[in-house]
This record gives sequence, structure tokens and C-alpha cells, in this order.
Amino acid sequence: MSDLRFGVGLSPAAVPGADPGAAARRAEELGFDFVSAPDHLHGTSASFEPWTMLSWAAAATSTISVATRVLGLPYRSPPVLAKMAETLDRLSGGRLILGLGGGYSDVEFRAFGLRVPSARDKVDGLEEEIHILRGLWSRPAFTFEGRLYGTEAAELEPKPKRRIPIWLGTYGPRALAVTGRLADGWIPSLGFAPPDRVVLLRDRVLEAARDAGRQPEEIRCVYNLEFTLDAGAEARPSLVSGPVEQAIERLGGFLALGFTGLNFIPAGPDPAADLERLAGEVLPALRKGA
Repeated sequence: MSDLRFGVGLSPAAVPGADPGAAARRAEELGFDFVSAPDHLHGTSASFEPWTMLSWAAAATSTISVATRVLGLPYRSPPVLAKMAETLDRLSGGRLILGLGGGYSDVEFRAFGLRVPSARDKVDGLEEEIHILRGLWSRPAFTFEGRLYGTEAAELEPKPKRRIPIWLGTYGPRALAVTGRLADGWIPSLGFAPPDRVVLLRDRVLEAARDAGRQPEEIRCVYNLEFTLDAGAEARPSLVSGPVEQAIERLGGFLALGFTGLNFIPAGPDPAADLERLAGEVLPALRKGA
């Protein structure tokens, strides 16, 4: 398990003094492998749109990858997203991780005047979207006739210089099967999939990969979690908290389950200090233990 990858969630809060570019630069300096951003556009809290924010972060850095965690259908049509992704990946020097999901909040869809997809449509749409993305990125005059999405002799130029990795945030049986068949990564959240459940979900992903003739090692499994080294933090299912030795033990347990990456969302009163200690004290121990 030497190929571990650690990411940090950029705060989407659009508050005075917020600078996602500076935050991404600091994460890069601290040795994190990627920064990530969620995709919730509706709400009373001031927030940045993730694609624009990650583009800003990519322009402010040089080596760290940028990941959507995860884009929700149906905010962006699959062919348009294919073009967006190729552009950001090219301009960033091949640093995009395209995280996708079926769409979490029906309230958000209604608020923005979008059709609210059924549970079946969310999964089917996700699968069709991946076929369209991969097709447009690799084939000329690409035509795809899906139940929900399609293209007709669509041309996308230039083609990506590399295989843009697609990570899915999925939980249900059908969606997990799509992940195993088609995705490059799986990024569940601790709050939705605790350790006593996540192993079964991961097994379903890997079983679907084997059934599709793939090697399970092709799929990177990344656990998404809130984090603080504040020992007095209020306990909640989505949070891993300090002290350092306790945090190392718990995070090492996640890696022992078969995860090859962790994405940390700062959740303490001093996020900057938490990241400094995370990079300086916690991650070296996890890498050594792996």
C-alpha cells in the first residue's frame, strides 16, 4: 500500500478574506496530493461554485491535483461537462480528478428549476454520463443514444492528453456496480458509510469490477472524512478527532480496510493549525505504517 494519496477539502465559504488559491498553495507546500471541493449550489450560506473555485486553485498552484467531490447530476449536461473537464485538465497540466455523483439533494434541484430525477434515473444517468465522457474524450463524431442523455455525431477537440480519472461517490447496490464497472475511483464519506458498513460496500464495488473483467487494483478507494486534532471536539459520525496518537490509530484502521487514500475536511476551530499538524505529525506516521 505504498501508493497512498491524501487530499484536503477546500472550504467553499465565500466570506470576506477567503482565498481558495492561497489555501490550495499551502496544501501543496504541505505535501498533500490533491484538494477537493463539494458541489452544493443552493442555500443561504454564501459559497463558491466548485468548478470555478477549483480552476482558481489550479491556476494558483503547480503540482497538486484538483478534485470535484462530487459533481451532482443534473447540474451540467454530460457533453458540456466533457468539454469543461478536458479544458481544465489541459490548462492545469493534467491535474483534474473528476468526481461524480447522482445528485444528493432533491431540494437543490427544485430550487434551481431542474427536473428531480428518480433514484433509478440518478444511477442510470450517472452510467450514461460516464459513457458520454469517455466517448467524447476518445472518439470522433461520437453518437450515443441513452435513455436519459445522448449525443449525435458530437465532436470534441482537442482530445485529452491522458485518461482523466473519474471517481464516484456511491452507496446503493446499482450505483456501486456502476463504480466497479466503469470508475477509476470510489470516494464514500465516513458519515454515510461508517467502517462497519463501508467494507461491504467496497466489496460490492470490487466484485463488480471483477465481473466486468477488471482488476480491483484499478479502482482507488478514498475515504472522505471531517478531521480535527481538537481533542475537545464534539463527537459525530463523520468526524475523526485528536489527540494525535488516537487520530493516527483510527486513520490507520481505515487504511487497513483497504483504502488507498483519505480526503480530510478541516472541521476544527483552527483549520490551518490542524492541517499543519496533520501534514507534519499524522501523515508521516500513516505512510510509515503502510
